[in-house]
Amino acid sequence: MAAKSPSKKKYSSKASQNVKSAMHEMKRGKLESGRSGKKVKSRKQAIAIGLSEARKKGAKVPAKHKS
Repeated sequence: MAAKSPSKKKYSSKASQNVKSAMHEMKRGKLESGRSGKKVKSRKQAIAIGLSEARKKGAKVPAKHKS
């Protein structure tokens, strides 16, 4: 078995802080989606909002996946 090569971090610590704060807002019922303004109930949607905010602030986050 070959040894793994050292890999770079995909996400910066600032990005994880943004996701963490978005999750806390969701759990408190205060996180709203940008477009419709409805309350966010999905864990995945809260993470996506946190990463989106991190991108806007210039944190190191990979680009969105295109379908």
